Amino acid sequence: MTGAMAGPAESAIQRESASRATLLLGAASLDIYPGDGRVLPGGGALNVAWHWARLGFPFRFLTRIGNDRPEVFLKFMDRHGIRYLPRSIVDRGPSASIDVLIQSDRQPHMDNFVDGVWRDFRLDAAERTLLASAERLHVILVEGAIREIHRLGAEGALRHLEVAADFLGFRHYTVERMAETLRFVDVAFVGWPGDVTDPTIDGIRRLAFEMRKLIVVTLGSRGVLVLDGRAGASEVFVPVQAVPVAGTTVGCGDAFIAAFLAAYWRSGDVLAAVAAGKENGAAATAWPGPLPESAYGDHG
Repeated sequence: MTGAMAGPAESAIQRESASRATLLLGAASLDIYPGDGRVLPGGGALNVAWHWARLGFPFRFLTRIGNDRPEVFLKFMDRHGIRYLPRSIVDRGPSASIDVLIQSDRQPHMDNFVDGVWRDFRLDAAERTLLASAERLHVILVEGAIREIHRLGAEGALRHLEVAADFLGFRHYTVERMAETLRFVDVAFVGWPGDVTDPTIDGIRRLAFEMRKLIVVTLGSRGVLVLDGRAGASEVFVPVQAVPVAGTTVGCGDAFIAAFLAAYWRSGDVLAAVAAGKENGAAATAWPGPLPESAYGDHG
């Protein structure tokens, strides 16, 4: 009888241990649609969390939401089995938020970003304990997260981790500022909106090789540039076959990174991870928003 019960119990313990091994850090924000009055849970970190949950990749989500409308996020995360720390996630004050206007070409225009509780974000004691026992961390680098990663890195609290970071479209960064953050990062992603011949790409390439980092530059339908300085100076350009966009390209970067990291952290194969990212990013072009409408349940 004891033997019959050991399997499921052991599996539960293993799943819990695996979820602690990988942490996801970033802002969850309210996506406010003034045109139709919808308020949806959003933000790049929440998008990655949804993809990881769907892919069966175990993790814990470290974020902060306000006490103004916490149910918008909590119902979404509970619905999709996204694990978080209930006593840490809600803070006094408004959630981060942004207005989203859908334009005639079905592409959203985002404006009026409010930091909310992310203005003064810091990990609390419970989150620091979780960080100390983790193996991997992925962070989406908005300003609150940038400050916290620099603070934690300066304290030596990230030394035991493999850290991945999304530098987004580089709007928060210059090459010089990227070098400061890369001191604490092993795998970096840049969603580059410009041309691959831009001098900024030369600067990013130099950082990858000089600082011995893996940097993945996504160029939308134009391809993926992999700059691998971990054991020398390797550069690979992976072409992308453009697909018809039935929905929007917003959220494709989050979809790519989520699938890339899930594959890379399981196998260590960079090119296989790029292939997984390409497939997931292409699938996201079919949705009218960052995630499929079914993901939002009653909110959609």
